[in-house]
Amino acid sequence: MKPAAFDYVAPASVDEALACLAQREGAKVLAGGQSLVPMLALRLAAPAWLVDVNRIAELSGVHLAASGELVIGAATRQRTLERSALIAKANPLLAAVMPWIAHVQIRNRGTLGGSLAHADPAAELPGVCLACDAVLTLQSRRARREVAAAQFFRGMFETALAADELLTQVRFPAWPARRAHAFLEVARRHGDFAICGIALTADREAQGHIGDCRIVAIGVEDRPVRLAAAERMLAGSKGDPAAIEAAAKAASAGLQARQDLHASAEYRLELVEVLTRRALLRALR
Repeated sequence: MKPAAFDYVAPASVDEALACLAQREGAKVLAGGQSLVPMLALRLAAPAWLVDVNRIAELSGVHLAASGELVIGAATRQRTLERSALIAKANPLLAAVMPWIAHVQIRNRGTLGGSLAHADPAAELPGVCLACDAVLTLQSRRARREVAAAQFFRGMFETALAADELLTQVRFPAWPARRAHAFLEVARRHGDFAICGIALTADREAQGHIGDCRIVAIGVEDRPVRLAAAERMLAGSKGDPAAIEAAAKAASAGLQARQDLHASAEYRLELVEVLTRRALLRALR
């Protein structure tokens, strides 16, 4: 199929892009286009306007703030993140998850902000943002606001972005020196969307006990979700085999797993337990 007719504009600055979004009803932002273009071709999306932000240099780039925060422009290519030595040091979980995302050809064009704004429940980057307490900057001509990842994802392909807002950057808090991490997922083939994935961080306290821990599942519900019961089982322990087993057994508690052509709800819940166990063993060994 071919896309429905649309008008196209390629602003050169954030201000121009925001003006386009404010003035043109039915506008859609085009960044990497790795999800949007197939949706246009299948007419699952039919925006009146495409606002192409690829020429806006200020939307790309990676740097470390004086506070230790990792700041990434929303239009930064996923392949750039994958190959960045700064990201490997400043946020090892983000670096670890990049090779799991689709294929190199997709990562060459796909962007961090595009994946987050698309909000596919099986996408890896939203899960990492939730596990790391990332903060997303949203701009419009009306205001600039910051939204925590926990409040940004509202459902399947649904986010806190208003129609006239643009996601401009993502900030990751400073990475603690004693933080362990892991990411694992199961898909039908490498590069396919995850049937289930687990992203986790666990902070070791000075005496060896685990303090703050975040365990996030993707692909199971309609958005990335923290596994609160598993986190409670792990917190305060020394990450010993008994604590890991208790966390894995509790991981699926309270989840409303979805069912589709790829997997049943029961299979997804089983994967939550298995992948949580494996991810914890990998992170805490």
